[in-house]
Amino acid sequence: MTTSAPASPDLPPTDRTTLSPRTLAVSAGRPARAPGGSLNPPVVLSSTFVSQGSPTPGEHLYGRIGTPAWEPFEQALAALERVDHAALGLPSDGPPATVFASGMAAIDAALALVPLGGRVVAPRHSYQVTLVLLRELEERGLLRLDVVDVADTEAVVTALRGSDGTPAAMLWLESPTNPMLEVADVPALVAAAHDLDALVVVDSTFATPLVQRPLAHGADVVVHSVTKYLAGHSDVVLGATVTDDPALHGRLVAHRTTHGAIAGPFEVWLALRGLRTLALRVERAQANAAELARRLADHPHVVEVRYPGLPGDPGHARAAAQMDGFGAIVGLRPVGGPVGADALVDAVDLWVPATSLGGVESTLERRRRFATESPTVPQDLVRLSVGIEDVEDLWSDLDAALTAASRAAQA
Repeated sequence: MTTSAPASPDLPPTDRTTLSPRTLAVSAGRPARAPGGSLNPPVVLSSTFVSQGSPTPGEHLYGRIGTPAWEPFEQALAALERVDHAALGLPSDGPPATVFASGMAAIDAALALVPLGGRVVAPRHSYQVTLVLLRELEERGLLRLDVVDVADTEAVVTALRGSDGTPAAMLWLESPTNPMLEVADVPALVAAAHDLDALVVVDSTFATPLVQRPLAHGADVVVHSVTKYLAGHSDVVLGATVTDDPALHGRLVAHRTTHGAIAGPFEVWLALRGLRTLALRVERAQANAAELARRLADHPHVVEVRYPGLPGDPGHARAAAQMDGFGAIVGLRPVGGPVGADALVDAVDLWVPATSLGGVESTLERRRRFATESPTVPQDLVRLSVGIEDVEDLWSDLDAALTAASRAAQA
């Protein structure tokens, strides 16, 4: 004979605002608990839903408009970015995060917040496809673009004010930047932009919510390439936006609905599964990156290393003040110029020559191999995305490849 378990006493719900991001990555976006219920949300593959009469708010109608397949991931990401639903008058499970088909789809939606002809101030070393899109929009007369050295706070503020006295409509930030790893003074620049009624969007892909939460510094919208660290296994292409402004959230969702930049249900499910190990992956990758950067700084075949975690890095003090870590991307310039850089990429064995970043595997590439990369990025810059392998194995491979590349460059 079986007996039922005694009923649990009524307990107050956990105050999730007090939980560590490491815990939220594991616990947020779970289904409601019920005896025999699923621990994980299902993959909802339906493109349409039963609906009659006038639709009610939040009712599922059609997969392009909204689907339960997106909501657990959106809820989890919003929790990681510390969106306070109660303060916003939103339901506790409301998703101020919005998942998109790709990081560029999320970036496009965020840039659509710029009024027609408005001016955007952006880092000169932003992700190169972001700059391609910005320049395309400028050529079509949809906006005006000013690019600046985002590490120069005074220069950014001057650009925000405008040479003709017309303030910018949006400040676009990356910090650290891709691929130069410059660190912006996010709180100061957000305050300066808001003094001019400009929106602030921060692409926080490199940092992840575990290392930096721009909304806490007053940013209006955060953008992520979910493809990278959040999903973390180099097997999906997705993007997301997060905001604590209900009106902006509504506009971002409307853009996704109208323009159709929607994410596949299974890809979002994979991203949520990847999110569960985000803390472990980021912590291991950061530790590896810090150790490799330290060793590379003293390597005889290295000209320059950029990593905000190095005490001598130009962005170190700023990153230490406003971030909870330094990330896992390292910039490296080997001896031998572009020839040496290409030889390095060719010589590695464990490291994977590949674009993109943020997976469990360590990858590297010479960024100026892309014609659209910013011309101020050094021709010999190699971007390292440090993964979670054993650091000694990574070092052994990289050290040997640097020696081989130096020989090849001198031949």
